[in-house]
Amino acid sequence: MVKMVKHKYIDWICIGAAVLAALLALLLMFGEQLGIPKASANPGYVTRLFDDSRVHTIDIQIEDWGTFIENAKSEEYVACTVEIDGEEFHHIGLRAKGNNSLRLTEEYGLSRYSLKLEFDQFLDGGNYYGLDKFSLDASFQDNSYLKTYMVYDMMAFMEVPAPLCSYVWVTVNGEDWGLFLAVEEPEEAFARRNFGNDYGKLYKPDYRSLSAENADVALQYIDDHPDSYPGIFENSKFKTSYADQERVIAALKTLSTGKNLETAINVDEVLRYFTVQVFVMNWDSYLGHTGHNYFLYEENGILSILPWDYNLAFGTYALGMTDPIKDPNILINYPINTPAEGEVMLNRPLYHNLMKHNAYFAKYHAYLDELLSEYFESGRFETTFWQMEKLIAPYVQKDPTAFCSFEGHQLAVDTLEQICLLRAQSIRGQLDGEIPATIRGQQENPDAKVDASQVQLADLGDFEDLESAKGKQEAALNAIKSKSA
Repeated sequence: MVKMVKHKYIDWICIGAAVLAALLALLLMFGEQLGIPKASANPGYVTRLFDDSRVHTIDIQIEDWGTFIENAKSEEYVACTVEIDGEEFHHIGLRAKGNNSLRLTEEYGLSRYSLKLEFDQFLDGGNYYGLDKFSLDASFQDNSYLKTYMVYDMMAFMEVPAPLCSYVWVTVNGEDWGLFLAVEEPEEAFARRNFGNDYGKLYKPDYRSLSAENADVALQYIDDHPDSYPGIFENSKFKTSYADQERVIAALKTLSTGKNLETAINVDEVLRYFTVQVFVMNWDSYLGHTGHNYFLYEENGILSILPWDYNLAFGTYALGMTDPIKDPNILINYPINTPAEGEVMLNRPLYHNLMKHNAYFAKYHAYLDELLSEYFESGRFETTFWQMEKLIAPYVQKDPTAFCSFEGHQLAVDTLEQICLLRAQSIRGQLDGEIPATIRGQQENPDAKVDASQVQLADLGDFEDLESAKGKQEAALNAIKSKSA
């Protein structure tokens, strides 16, 4: 005979258990809205490598560093062991990264390349506390070492999903190689951290040729055929289906009409992104001639734009152009309402078609005001800026592969601070109506500007630095070669 469980409070116990189960279910469903962070929002790598309050250490252990550098332009992965803050990880994929920076590094006979480290390249499921890939940014044409870090800090302040980053002292087989910026690569771990385990699709649109129209990279609607969008779909970070591609195309079609944009675009996020993008004068981007260097995120048919690649921000992309604008009075005062020439603007619907709407245009201005008042005018910018400079300065001073001297670094730091403060002053004047906020308005009123004539943008990093860096980079490379011999 089966004995029945008897207890004088058994009914109350059952009721209590049911209530607790219901509460647990509600927390799982609505915990985020109640302020409880998702587990995916705080993976282990966030508080380890991306604790930006200190400089971390990374030792790349590889059999033949000289051959790796010699073949860097191929961007092919090789296997290595990586020691991060004293902890070893084996069978890690390593390759050089970059576009213009990679080409110029090779062209000038240099060896300090930006790098990618991929934990699951040779090992299925390989990861660093949940992180699948990160890059090591070499601060190419950034003698301050601070451009990329500060832009991502601004993006995060404006609540734009941005990669995490921190400074690392890199050694190769125990020999000093230099100070780099570790940057979380937008792939699976990034998507989980920002959008949860049920994240959508992520793309890194890029052109095939600068001479082509690249309408897809500019996010223009072409037609309903996925084959017409190779710049997007051939650069998907995740496996995509035809249905996934259809959703992106449908969103682009809606964007092209300029109507019902909130059914296809995460309008608030996009406006926040452009707030920072316009402030930092980055034309190696969606708002520039190339139209690339961004990530496109799609979830449930809604598109967002995410930040990427800022070593040529703060007006310095002009230094690489055939016929560049070098006048700091023009660059630092560049208008917030027409942040690119008309031909470019007309072909950038994600900016142009949003700004045709008075409500979105007003919100964009409100976000610029927020960035100025709460980030710059509040003192947050200078506190963060100088805190990070104090942290990295001793490492820059001993960096054996730096693109500049330590004095050149200090000059670049002072220049970058000056540029940011003058840019904030100019945008405040544009918002208040004291400075024209369009290209035509500034052409008609050339004197209505913040005086930035004392600024030398080349002090942030120019081609002359690349020429002078060759000798010391060769010495650092030879030191590693001789140890391995």
